[in-house]
Amino acid sequence: MDVRLILPLLYVAIAGAYLLVFPAATYFYLQKRWYVATSFERGFMYFLVLFFFPGLLALAPFLNFRPKRRQIA
Repeated sequence: MDVRLILPLLYVAIAGAYLLVFPAATYFYLQKRWYVATSFERGFMYFLVLFFFPGLLALAPFLNFRPKRRQIA
């Protein structure tokens, strides 16, 4: 393949991963671990949200994870 074709495809793949794939994985990770995370892990979560903020903002209208209902015993 020609370099002039590979380079734009590489840019599109990296941009797609940054704006769609990693933010979606971050959403699911936050959903699973939010209420049981340690303090170090919570700092890591805040870092992920800051780092992938443009992608999280782009996915926010389509993904809505509401908290589960609390069971009162």
